[in-house]
Amino acid sequence: MSETGTEPPTYATRLPDPERASNIRYNPTLTELRSLARDDERTTEYGSPAYVSEYRSRSADRTKNAIDDELTEADHSLVLDAITSLSDRDLLCVDRLVGRHPDATYCCRLFVPTAYARIALTWAKLFEPTDGRDPDFQTVQLPDAEETAIRVFPDEGTTAVLGSDYTGEAKKSFLRLFMYRAKENGGLGLHAGSKRVTVTDDESTERTVGQLFLGLSATGKSTLTSHGCWLDEPEHAAMLQDDVCALLPDGSVAGSEGQGLYIKTHGLTESEQPALYDAATAASAVFENVAVDEDGAVDFEDDQYTANARAVVQRDELESAAEEIDLDGVDQIFFITRNPLMPPVTKLDDQQAAVAFMLGESIETSAGDPSRAGESIRVVGTNPFIIGPEGAEGNIFRELVRTLDVDCYVMNTGYIGQQTVDIGVTESVTLLTEIARGTVEWRTDDRMGLTIPESVPGIDIEQFYVPDHVDDYEDARAALREERAVYLDSFPQLDDEIADAVY
Repeated sequence: MSETGTEPPTYATRLPDPERASNIRYNPTLTELRSLARDDERTTEYGSPAYVSEYRSRSADRTKNAIDDELTEADHSLVLDAITSLSDRDLLCVDRLVGRHPDATYCCRLFVPTAYARIALTWAKLFEPTDGRDPDFQTVQLPDAEETAIRVFPDEGTTAVLGSDYTGEAKKSFLRLFMYRAKENGGLGLHAGSKRVTVTDDESTERTVGQLFLGLSATGKSTLTSHGCWLDEPEHAAMLQDDVCALLPDGSVAGSEGQGLYIKTHGLTESEQPALYDAATAASAVFENVAVDEDGAVDFEDDQYTANARAVVQRDELESAAEEIDLDGVDQIFFITRNPLMPPVTKLDDQQAAVAFMLGESIETSAGDPSRAGESIRVVGTNPFIIGPEGAEGNIFRELVRTLDVDCYVMNTGYIGQQTVDIGVTESVTLLTEIARGTVEWRTDDRMGLTIPESVPGIDIEQFYVPDHVDDYEDARAALREERAVYLDSFPQLDDEIADAVY
């Protein structure tokens, strides 16, 4: 508090009022935004706009937040100078709602220079229009700033994105805070897709199952979340959310993106991912860093700009998308990995589930650090956007799944052993469907120390037995367990009983 007894101004209160500032165009339509971005557009063969950005992934190494990092005077000067400069800029301001759940809906406000209208257009197509409420979160994105720096002030809900024109920075600036608020309210924000599957068991009894998928970009999260599971009525599968959710204390799962999905397009094919392909080739999509030639022909295999090429697609173009984005209750959680020592699927107890959450084993992708793409990595919760102690999140996750009686699994969507056995989309989707039906028979394997399928309808599961495909399996498993134990020991807030459950 200042000497006058008043609270000092926050960065949020220093931002201009878009309804009064003469240099700001407030809440233009999507049509107006596309028109403003016309000079940057290459129109595709589908009639959709395609743009190319200078930055093609998030600048994670240049991101700090006021809770986990000690912000310096230089950091604050960067942000203050950026906000001060807004009065001299031709700006766009767009408000959107993140979430629909009564306990997890926030108004998000994005300021961006008019010269970068493509960012505003792409971002605006992800979220639903505001209902007129005041903003909860605000982001200023100035791509032409001299220094690249992302500075986050969680408690006041403000983010400055400086020196990057990547749309993903705008998107995650709000979803990061959405997840932080969920934790403050007794739940947990998850970098996860959500899905509702209605199936019948062997006795023709209908059951509806809520599923969550935790995984880093490019590990199959969007594919599995959006897949229709080849089900015929009365069975069906519906995607609710693709990227970020909030698991709330009552067991409901709040979605965040109500309008669109920000999907990765490199390698997208109609045969492997028909739902996403159809949505991406609709006129309503927006492409970012996708290869498009002068005639508008699109090549999803060409990574001339980046393997992290993206498209914003509309939910209503996805046949498998439900009208709602919130899940009434979660029954099953899947951690998606690419660890070659893991079987196609493993069933976990509560403590092991918290271990899997903390390990977050995956591979680095071009969305995170392009220079390390393909390397094995560990990211707590497969969520690079956690604010606050990571070990504490593992404890919260364990208590939530225990209290809510959620079944948890690790699913390998890569290959087994020395790339001798690939696990394809067909196998992964079949496993999801049969687990939902309750038709998978499980056994505890002493050699692996894991609970694995004994039998799965439609799959010869024995061909995926990991020890058969790994030289010196026992030594490899022992080394992996030791690595995991050392890693878990690096989180002082993590409960000992979780760390001791390493598998």
